[in-house]
Amino acid sequence: MLKKLNFISITLGLFIFGIGLAVGNAINFTATAEAKSNKIFELRTYTTLPGRLDALNSRFRDHTVDLFERHGMTNIGYFIPQESPLSEITLIYILAHDSREAAKESFSNFINDPDWKKAYEDSHRDGFIVENIESVFMNATDYSKIQ
Repeated sequence: MLKKLNFISITLGLFIFGIGLAVGNAINFTATAEAKSNKIFELRTYTTLPGRLDALNSRFRDHTVDLFERHGMTNIGYFIPQESPLSEITLIYILAHDSREAAKESFSNFINDPDWKKAYEDSHRDGFIVENIESVFMNATDYSKIQ
């Protein structure tokens, strides 16, 4: 009787271990598939003309952020450097796109949006704002929390 009970316990233990192993592999496969997705991130850095950072922040806060979402871009975050002089002239932000092609299409639709054209024109009443724009497309690493 004791041998039969031990056999059942061992069999049950191996069965539970096998289920755990299968579930663990399925979770690992899902995480790997997500990391290899086509989702890309874009780091954009805007350098403003002196004294124009507030105008740029207003335009983003009041118009651009919502328009990006309208055109399929995901706003990840917006940042101002801590140290001067960059803190006085620099806006850095990150967007997510489904692919490079989606990013190109989204920006094309964005710059042709009548609401964007109006916001752009209105924001330049006191002069131009942006001196330079840099864009870097990035892939998240497999160990990054952001996928």
